[in-house]
Amino acid sequence: MSTIPRLVIAAPASGTGKTTVATGLMAAFTEAGLTVSAHKVGPDYIDPGYHALATGRPGRNLDAYLCGPDQVEPLFLHGSAGADLAVVEGVMGLYDGASGYGELASTAQVAKLLRAPVVLVVDASAQSRSVAALVHGFASWDPGVRLAGVILNKVGSDRHEELLRAALDEAGVPVLGALRRAPQVQTPSRHLGLVPVAERQAEAVDSVRAQAAQVREGCDLKALLALAHSAPELPGTAWDPARAVAQGGAASVAGKPVVAVAGGAAFTFSYAEHAELLTAAGAEVAVFDPLRDERLPAGTQALVIGGGFPEMYAAELSANEPLRRSVVALAASGAPVVAECAGLLYLSRSLDGKPMCGVLPADARMSQRLTLGYREAVALSDNALAAAGTRVRGHEFHRTVLEPGAGTSPAWGMTHPARRVEGHVQDGVHASYLHVHWAAEPSLACRLAAGAAARPPLEAPRG
Repeated sequence: MSTIPRLVIAAPASGTGKTTVATGLMAAFTEAGLTVSAHKVGPDYIDPGYHALATGRPGRNLDAYLCGPDQVEPLFLHGSAGADLAVVEGVMGLYDGASGYGELASTAQVAKLLRAPVVLVVDASAQSRSVAALVHGFASWDPGVRLAGVILNKVGSDRHEELLRAALDEAGVPVLGALRRAPQVQTPSRHLGLVPVAERQAEAVDSVRAQAAQVREGCDLKALLALAHSAPELPGTAWDPARAVAQGGAASVAGKPVVAVAGGAAFTFSYAEHAELLTAAGAEVAVFDPLRDERLPAGTQALVIGGGFPEMYAAELSANEPLRRSVVALAASGAPVVAECAGLLYLSRSLDGKPMCGVLPADARMSQRLTLGYREAVALSDNALAAAGTRVRGHEFHRTVLEPGAGTSPAWGMTHPARRVEGHVQDGVHASYLHVHWAAEPSLACRLAAGAAARPPLEAPRG
């Protein structure tokens, strides 16, 4: 049994200020001396970056579609180990989940799996007494969800707050905070959501501090903490990467092969569990920045290039010719190279006309069309990441187009929601738009580590 005080911060819909409030709470409690564990419902990579800035710990995802409902509690217990408090930020509206799957992957489902009280963040800017009807509907929709309080956001005045509180008092739902409109706490957005922390470090620090100050002033932190402590014990066992590797039937490889992992402002999308699984599988994870580093880490035997925003840095990535040559040399040697979304674009011949690595016979460009949604897929051949027939659940999220989208040997056969092939497999390269959470399929990390161990270290370029 494990007892971790916890809160789920939810909302009736996207755009209500849920991320601002959740991050502000994380920062305020951290500044008060608590060790806070931050979690995000769903596949989003950007919000956890702000959570990490607020808490000083990795922001982690809880996605019942990607990892399965049975993994939500173990991953939560793993991420919150050693914490005094866990704050879970929801996704979209409280009851919104994977399209066509009912409550699957919704904030409500995760709250029930964690037996956690829910605090609803309501944008009160255009309503007064009607807020009670809104909150009553959310509180009564699913008796299994414990909606324990409300934080009112974008309140216009003292009189406005009085009207809102009176209405919610009639509804019997406690008001745990009332926040005024405050432009300084807003985080800028662009085509795929918030601008990541890595791209605006100094400004992000200031924003998080402002969010913490706003929450301290407008929320009853003592009541919120008491509510978190009311959560019951969780009976499950924490997820453990070493155990996940062993249960997958793989032994840790010898020799600590170096797996280089792209980072920096252009490649910010990665789940913390991926590096933990690689380490448990026997690899040494070496992070590098393709915007700054002119060569891969010493001794690299495999390469992972995750998601991010290479389209914002196409000129800089293109200008780093020494690193591009190093990536080409590694791929040409047959070493494992695994690329997701942004990594796929980086390995292409060009991105918006700027030369990229040229590992793949394909070209990428920005598009006005957003490709977004959960996917089910199967590996079509043995490759650096997966054995043929491996079935995964993943997520696509991009505004770019790759032509051709699939090579002569595609990476995945998509089976839901539409049947199609996608991605490129050639030699040791596996490149695809699909984001996959390896905690759901630890064999992916094991296969990559084993492939790395079988390759000689990359030699440093001469001259």
